[in-house]
Parts: sequence; structure tokens; C-alpha cells
Amino acid sequence: MTSITLLCVLAACLSLGACGPLHASCKLTWMFPATNCSVVHDCLSYTITNLSGDPQDCKSSEKCLYKLVSDTGSEIHSTHETPVKHYVDDQSFTLSAGSGGAGSCTVAAYSTSETWYAVLDYGTNYCNLRNLVDISKLSGMTDFKEITDDSMCTQYSSHDCSKY
Repeated sequence: MTSITLLCVLAACLSLGACGPLHASCKLTWMFPATNCSVVHDCLSYTITNLSGDPQDCKSSEKCLYKLVSDTGSEIHSTHETPVKHYVDDQSFTLSAGSGGAGSCTVAAYSTSETWYAVLDYGTNYCNLRNLVDISKLSGMTDFKEITDDSMCTQYSSHDCSKY
């Protein structure tokens, strides 16, 4: 795609109000009204650590090659690398007591491509996050709720987390 074509598409998208983020990324909120943050933290941290894997073992799925970068208890930072092209996305998870008090948890999650020119991602940044909450079984917790849309999450409505 030429830079002129890209600018035209971007201008049309902005004028229609249909654009999401200008860089491949995803911002979302998870709410766990009946689960405290220590449980959510432990599940996410454990899942990230156990999905590191060997690139040779995960050519058919993107549900691997996560790396724990830092963990303060209330903030987790990780990366995800795509197994074929080796693109890297940075992730952050900020945990705080939900509106239900100490027995609830809200997570502000964010994934963004390290590739500076990435605009579209086929929902990969969304799937980077969603795969973790699904694999850890947190999405099955009582009253789990997720908030995001195309304005906060690149190509959210066309994601395919069975692939990415």
C-alpha cells in the first residue's frame, strides 16, 4: 500500500468516525465482581509464565511465546511474540479493587505492537489479551465482563482468536 493510499484511507476513516486506534493496539477492561485481585493476578502471572514455549513448538498457534517482563503485584508487564514473523507486542495489566470492594477486581489491559508502522493487526492485540484470560479460565469466573470495541481495539470486530 502506498503512503498516499494509506493517507486517503486514514482520512476517510477519520471523517466517518470509524477509525480505531491509529497504531495496532488494544485497550480493554475486565471486571471480576466476585473474584479478588490476588486470584486474578496469580492466574494471569502463572498463565503468562507457562505460555513461554519454544518457537518450534508453536507454529500452528499464537497461544505461546509470552514473556513476563515485570510484576509488582498490581501491575503485570509482558510481551507476546508471533511464532512465524516474530513480531513483538507489549502488554500491561493494571489490577485494582472493583466497585464491589475487596472481593472484586477490575483489570485495565493494554496490548500494542512494537512495530512502529503497524496500523492493522487482524485483531491480534485483542487476541493476545483474550487468550490469556481464556486459557487461565478467568473468563469463566462468575459475572466476568469485558469492555472494549473497535474504537479502543484495532480490528476488534473481525478478530479470530482461534488463529491469533
